[in-house]
Amino acid sequence: MEEIHANLVDRLAEAKEQGWLGEVAAIETTMAAAAQKLDAMRAARSGTVLLGMPDVRSSIGRSSTG
Repeated sequence: MEEIHANLVDRLAEAKEQGWLGEVAAIETTMAAAAQKLDAMRAARSGTVLLGMPDVRSSIGRSSTG
């Protein structure tokens, strides 16, 4: 993900140099999403990830022989 973000920085510079305004906006949006993902990944490394418990109530009363 860090490599992707670095590549986006390079692409953003190129888009600005070329005057590709639509591309600049799209890359900036993608960079913001990548930054959020990186932050989430870093936060997950530092703590416990809660996976939740499966809901077995939905399978009660069902038969495996159909």
